[in-house]
Amino acid sequence: MKKKVAIIFGGRSVEHEVSVITGLQVIENIDKEKYDTIPIYIDKQGKWFTGNSLKEFKNYKDNNFKGLQEVVLSLNSNDHNLYLHPNSIGLFKNKVIDKIDIVFPTIHGTNGEDGTIQGLFELMNIPYVGGGVLASSVGMDKILMKEVFKAKGLPIVDYNWFYRNKWIENQEKIIDDIEEKLDYPLFIKPANLGSSIGISKAKDRKSLINAIEIAIRYDRKIIVEKAVENPREINCAVMGYNDNVIASLCEEPLGWEEILTFEDKYIKSNTKGAGKESSRRIIPADIEDDIRERIEELAKESFIAIDCSGNSRIDFLLDENNNIFINEINTLPGSIAFYLWEKKGYPFNKLIDEMINIAIEIHKDKNENMYIYEADLFNKVHLGGTKTTSMKGI
Repeated sequence: MKKKVAIIFGGRSVEHEVSVITGLQVIENIDKEKYDTIPIYIDKQGKWFTGNSLKEFKNYKDNNFKGLQEVVLSLNSNDHNLYLHPNSIGLFKNKVIDKIDIVFPTIHGTNGEDGTIQGLFELMNIPYVGGGVLASSVGMDKILMKEVFKAKGLPIVDYNWFYRNKWIENQEKIIDDIEEKLDYPLFIKPANLGSSIGISKAKDRKSLINAIEIAIRYDRKIIVEKAVENPREINCAVMGYNDNVIASLCEEPLGWEEILTFEDKYIKSNTKGAGKESSRRIIPADIEDDIRERIEELAKESFIAIDCSGNSRIDFLLDENNNIFINEINTLPGSIAFYLWEKKGYPFNKLIDEMINIAIEIHKDKNENMYIYEADLFNKVHLGGTKTTSMKGI
């Protein structure tokens, strides 16, 4: 019997369109012999919809959808049904649209990649693909991510960070603090965002101020990093869970000098369609074997360090002296980083299948935990009045 996979995409995020493309790629490439797909589109206002017209990319270009139904998920851990939205009236109220066996979230950035929607799936007690709540939230927050990597002794660039409200209160102090700790040039980034949105390079105080003013539009936490001069970007994906993980091939994106922009990632490199491999990346990367092996090992270590699962892409910077720095981990990489796995024996459909299998195994593992502890606490503690038994030590 086919499993029903709900593929969720869109969302209230500046990476909304990227998410739609990733979701449709999964729908297109999933093994139709094994799975039935249920497309769930979250619009920019946060409303959830389903319908077969969501599976056609041209409908997004034309904004022409037919037969859409607004839906909700139940938080009951024993109820994995997709329901018609409660605003519906009459006989259709509380109507079950479909039953879900597993969720495949492809929402990039805020409200999807950051652990929020993973928390929803945890409450539902339903298997879902990708990193859990902790890994997703730490992987999304560049500051927390670097703090974890630093604690594990993994190589990262020097950095500083601050809150937006502190910038508003005292810009001079923030600038002085940055310049005292870091040398120019610098990269300024919103802490919780992807796809290169809101990122700028600063070579002096004036450009630093301008860069911060851009970044604070997107997040309340800002990270400032020491730039690696004349770097090569090398990326490597990791798949698995616990410490049973494997590394993909390494790639080197081409055609960038300082920042790989949103357009570089999703438009220029995809001239023949979303997600198609192009000459703008070299796979496998042209690097020495010892460097490749070290990057693969660091990729696996960083994946395990944040307790990640599923399939993630880790981005590295390689300086002129072949020093390696972990730039960031993408717990939900665009296009599921399928191009890094094809020559490792995982074509797109097999990669999706493996990610689903991992999700099912993790779900089984979680349900081995005990969630009930009989302590008879209600009969041991008395609340109310002036004679309440002290709960100290309980």
